[in-house]
Amino acid sequence: MNPVDKTAPSQTESIAFEFDLHHSPEKVWRALTDPALLTEWLLPVVGLKLEPGAAFMFKTQPYPGWDGTVNCRLLEIEAPRKLSYTWGVPFLDTVVTFTLTPTASGTRLSLVQSGFKQDQKKEFGGARYGWTMMGGKLVDLLARVS
Repeated sequence: MNPVDKTAPSQTESIAFEFDLHHSPEKVWRALTDPALLTEWLLPVVGLKLEPGAAFMFKTQPYPGWDGTVNCRLLEIEAPRKLSYTWGVPFLDTVVTFTLTPTASGTRLSLVQSGFKQDQKKEFGGARYGWTMMGGKLVDLLARVS
């Protein structure tokens, strides 16, 4: 199932998505934390260690005004329930939180990116678009990995 955008129309500070996945929380957790799998659906990850406070980065193609680096720091790790980290680029300083809830058919994955400022409507829209696209890639990845 593709992501469902749960962001309220009036919301400008955070975006929220929900996925009802037919996969175990452990499998979904692995897709959120295994560097090889993250690279397949999100972005190439460098230096990820699952320890509170650990710094890591996502690295992708640069484009004008951005070198392609997302600097992150792990804030919360509760395997296989919750993962939260900062998401920092020169023009954005937010927090991404994944919450996994077991369901009768698999896992409900909640994704929230919070901390957008009023003058960041372009970044807010870009993140919303990005998570929709990458969320679809996550669903496809989970369907093909064991």
